[in-house]
Amino acid sequence: MKKVYFLFSLLLFTSQLKAQDYQVSDLTLQECIEIALENNINLQRTELNLANTEAALLEARGNVLPSFTLGFSPQVRWGRNINPVTNLFETRRIGAVNMVANTNVTLFAGRQIQNNVNQALTNVEASHYDVEASRNDITLSVINLFVNVVFAKEQLNIAQSQLQTVADQRDRTIKLVEAGSLPTAEKLEIEAQTATSELEVINATNNLRLARLNLAQQMQVPFSERFSISFPDLEAEDYALEESDVNQIFARAMETMPQVKAAELGVEAADFGVKAAKGGFYPTISLGGNVFSNYIDQPSLPNFEINPFFQQVENNLAQQVTLNLNIPVFSNFRNRANLQRARVQRRMSELQQVETHNQLRQDIETAFTNAMASRQAYRSSIRRVSSLEEAFRMSQQRYDVGGINAVDFQIAQNNLFNAQADLINAKYEYIFRVKVLDFYLGNPITL
Repeated sequence: MKKVYFLFSLLLFTSQLKAQDYQVSDLTLQECIEIALENNINLQRTELNLANTEAALLEARGNVLPSFTLGFSPQVRWGRNINPVTNLFETRRIGAVNMVANTNVTLFAGRQIQNNVNQALTNVEASHYDVEASRNDITLSVINLFVNVVFAKEQLNIAQSQLQTVADQRDRTIKLVEAGSLPTAEKLEIEAQTATSELEVINATNNLRLARLNLAQQMQVPFSERFSISFPDLEAEDYALEESDVNQIFARAMETMPQVKAAELGVEAADFGVKAAKGGFYPTISLGGNVFSNYIDQPSLPNFEINPFFQQVENNLAQQVTLNLNIPVFSNFRNRANLQRARVQRRMSELQQVETHNQLRQDIETAFTNAMASRQAYRSSIRRVSSLEEAFRMSQQRYDVGGINAVDFQIAQNNLFNAQADLINAKYEYIFRVKVLDFYLGNPITL
């Protein structure tokens, strides 16, 4: 029990030490992707499935080769038995050692063996594409969450900037109220606006922390306050949306997406399965051989010495070669059932291929529509922020000279803040949507 507890403690300590090995501060996008790929359980499960298909391929290839077995069986008999040397019934102890070697090779089996090899080989290739597709999905997810962290950070910067502006206005307002230039109500209004701005900073801080948490969980590393990323300088102008239509993107994706290749290979593997099942209706021809010898601890004649071990083995050596022909006249419908299952599997693979193509087209149509919308939203947000910045500047000047009250000034400021937040959201939405289309176009998945 103590040993089990020690091993468990050692395993737990090792896993914790491994988790602490990661540098969790100032992570770049590439570092985040690499850590996520290393830790992702689904990817590891896909890689293990690949290992299973490789084992199946090894087994299928092994069926092409002859089998070979060796047997060694010592035995001791008491009581009344036939003496293997004299072939007479005797009541005595008799010791013997039987040795046998067998080999067998299939010469013809309706090409079942070769079709099984081709099917296993195709499954291995398809599994490689499954692993690649899983890696792409993880990479896209990390990019999305990474962009969300950058977006949340910029929203926090805007909220802090707004709070600083309100704090400056509050100081001026308090001085004017104390001097009697403004009524006390103005002070109360600006204090309420300051509290609102402070709440916006708190909300933005929490949103940033939640975005960091989501990224850390996707990377499957322990989250702490030390976890942070290196914030890149992302400009929407650096991410041009290629002038392609949905059909062009879909055509490119059909050539590059690993899930498409995997679905095609699934149909091909099912074809080999059908051919292998049909081979079950053909005769099977196999060639076998065995070698047998033994040793008996009895003399060949009374009062004679027992022949030496190797001499007996040589003297008793026997060989046999067998040519087997098996014709499947009736196999309790097993061959027919196997063929039916193989055809059903092929049809399922065809449906999977169609489903993969349809899902890919739908994803591309959605991504293309979102990208177009996000580009329009980003351009509109730029014009909106530009107009509201000028409106806020004029409101600030009027507020400083008492031309408007704190409520009107707060409305102008909130309009600008909301517009800036919408612009940041549209900017990063646009950047991510462009990268999604780049992904379907087969371009590198980077920022």
